Amino acid sequence: MNTTANYHPPPSSQPPFSDSDLDSDSDSENFQVGSDLSNSIFKTYLEFSSSSSSSSSSSITAVDLSKIQSFLTSSSSGALSCLICLERIRPSDPTWSCSSLCFALFHLLCIQSWARQSSDLSAARAAARLPITAETAAKQASWNCPKCRSSYSKSEIPRCYLCFCGKLRDPPSDNPWILPHSCGEICNRPLPNNCGHFCLLLCHPGPCPSCPKSVKARCFCGSVEDFRRCGFKNFSCNKLCKKRLDCNKHNCSEICHPGTCPPCRARETYRCRCGKKEEEKDCCDRDYRCENECKKLLNCGKHVCERGCHGGDCGECPLQGNRTCPCGKRIYEGMPCDGVAPVCGATCNKLLNCGFHRCPERCHKGPCVETCRTMVKKACRCGGLKKEVPCYQDLSCERKCLRMRDCGRHACKRRCCDGDCPPCSEVCDKRLRCKNHKCPAPCHRGACAPCPIMVTISCACGETHFEVPCGTEMDHKPPKCRKLCKITPLCRHASTSKPHRCHYGACPACRAPCEEEYPCGHKCNLRCHGPRPPPNPEFTLKPKKKKSNHQTECTPGTPCPPCPELVWRPCVGEHFGAERMMVCSNTTRFSCDNLCGNLLPCGNHYCTKTCHPLETQPSSSGHQKRSESCEVCNLPCQKVRMPKCSHPCPLPCHPGECPPCKVLMKRSCHCGAMVHAFECIHYNNLSEKDQVAARSCGGPCHRKLPNCKHLCPEICHVDKCPAPDKCSKKVTVRCKCQTLKKEWICQDVQAAYRDTGNDPKDIPKNQFGLGLLPCNSDCKRKIQEVESALQLRKPKVLEKKEPENEKHGPKRRKRRDRIQEGKQVSRFQV
Repeated sequence: MNTTANYHPPPSSQPPFSDSDLDSDSDSENFQVGSDLSNSIFKTYLEFSSSSSSSSSSSITAVDLSKIQSFLTSSSSGALSCLICLERIRPSDPTWSCSSLCFALFHLLCIQSWARQSSDLSAARAAARLPITAETAAKQASWNCPKCRSSYSKSEIPRCYLCFCGKLRDPPSDNPWILPHSCGEICNRPLPNNCGHFCLLLCHPGPCPSCPKSVKARCFCGSVEDFRRCGFKNFSCNKLCKKRLDCNKHNCSEICHPGTCPPCRARETYRCRCGKKEEEKDCCDRDYRCENECKKLLNCGKHVCERGCHGGDCGECPLQGNRTCPCGKRIYEGMPCDGVAPVCGATCNKLLNCGFHRCPERCHKGPCVETCRTMVKKACRCGGLKKEVPCYQDLSCERKCLRMRDCGRHACKRRCCDGDCPPCSEVCDKRLRCKNHKCPAPCHRGACAPCPIMVTISCACGETHFEVPCGTEMDHKPPKCRKLCKITPLCRHASTSKPHRCHYGACPACRAPCEEEYPCGHKCNLRCHGPRPPPNPEFTLKPKKKKSNHQTECTPGTPCPPCPELVWRPCVGEHFGAERMMVCSNTTRFSCDNLCGNLLPCGNHYCTKTCHPLETQPSSSGHQKRSESCEVCNLPCQKVRMPKCSHPCPLPCHPGECPPCKVLMKRSCHCGAMVHAFECIHYNNLSEKDQVAARSCGGPCHRKLPNCKHLCPEICHVDKCPAPDKCSKKVTVRCKCQTLKKEWICQDVQAAYRDTGNDPKDIPKNQFGLGLLPCNSDCKRKIQEVESALQLRKPKVLEKKEPENEKHGPKRRKRRDRIQEGKQVSRFQV
């Protein structure tokens, strides 16, 4: 990617933007000034780069200028902050920048205070721990950069306000076309890598970019020569190195690389130094030693070499020549090498390992005792205990050191401390000024180092960004980006919405009308309130409270509000003429004061309830509304059955035809002699002729003739008996006293009654035929006999006797007696 294309200002022809991009505030002006500053600062560098570019190095990486560009973006956005005080660095504030690694910018007063405190603390610590004076420690004291911890001497504490390149003291801050804290002149600092060239940029923060000049350079292996940028003159030709390796036998097989070639890894069979063993080894490991001893015969012919695997001669026998006793006091001359030197018998007197005492034993072979057991008086490290102990034994007490360590917060607590307490091993763990992290350094005196973490604040597309110290990210505005926003709107107007510039946070709300269709068929007339793309959570800042002058119609990302259109809505009973004007989304159901009037399930009667919801009433959304059933018809069935019958339907009021009547009907035969039981449906389905035939019993009529006491002699029949005046039955006729009797035919008896002017129908049954014969003399005599017999049958009446002497007694006694007399048993009871 061409650097020139990266840092040129945007073209003049701009696409149409949304209304949210038309704000003309100070931030946009600052941004334009920042872009102009970047063009002016990089102009000389880019012109020289384009004029001296070659085919092999025609592009400049954006990494060279990223630090400067980040500072420019931060400066234009007002995001420069001091790591020490976490306050904003204004263009008029005196500053100091680190020139070692981080190139961070600090307030001059803050860094001076920081450097003095750090150097004083370092001097006090060195004077306490090292055997030097306080003045020497103060001269040798150093301080560190608060961010990168680069070390500076005390003489390097800044004392004045200089520009970035260090040429101008107290640079101006009132010129808007010069970068703040800069002199506006060419930097002219030596470029990195000591190429001999100088920086061509205007006075700038951060490291100088790589040298843009073109020089003739060779690749790492030296086989290819090409013109390259001076800052990138070290390159690889991507071919085999082919340099001669250290073995002077093989060539390097790696791709052209910097530095020395790696060891030769060619595999061959090599002998060890003594020549006894052969192994396959890498060429770089060809000179090796085996694990066996040499065992070659020395020149004396009596001893063998006890050295390990080695090359060359074994040398002379070490036992030849003058020899001494084990303690070295007596010398023996002319002893053969295979002879054993005798001990002298004197005291050994060799210095023991303790370095103070000598071996008290007699001359002896082998090493002296390792532990000196001479009793000496020793003191422990802290000096609190003195005791006689063997020389080899160290003496320490159990007392804990109560001195404070150099951190000033924790005690030493080491047993038998010699006074040189070690540095505190605890973690500081104090809350840093950023209020997001804790100090990870070991426990120390003075203020903690600032939080070294830098937070990147970027626009949504990430093209424009700057870094701020941790803890200040909530106080800075996001950078302004002039590129179009790449986030696709999520509302339904994505294809027709106007483009807008890249922004921080959520996209502006769509201002088109919603026009979303409701299920009822109406359309939403509010401003678009569809979903909005969420902001990038990595760059979300603390929301700032702003007073809203107007209320939004609807919150973005929420569904459409209920339909506000007015429609005519019928009552729950859907009565004609009872409609009301209501909001379409209002699903409240109302009831009018009319009767329901709907046909009941029986199909015969109508509901008399007040207007109520109908059952299974479908709503406009397809769901069934809440309903209430009509009243239950509890009336008896009043339908006329077919075929007609006198029995009512046993079911309650019901739809459709009544079930067949199965009631048993009792019908007597025509003569009344017997009773038939018929099912109503069966009997009523018969014709009149069949009904007459079914009711006949098939026997004699058994009906009494109207004019006599005899039964009809015909078979059971309908209607009146035929010829009731012609009864042929015999009737016993008697006189009035029933003494005389004769047998007449019934029709003659009826004729006799008619002759006497009596109707036969009026004659009682027990007197039929009585009195038709005249009485004679025998009748009178018989009457007298009967009367006399009856007289004899009458019971006799007992006469009551009055008591002679009336007993006088109390009234109660008399009354009781009268009651007992009244309780006499009557004849009927007897």
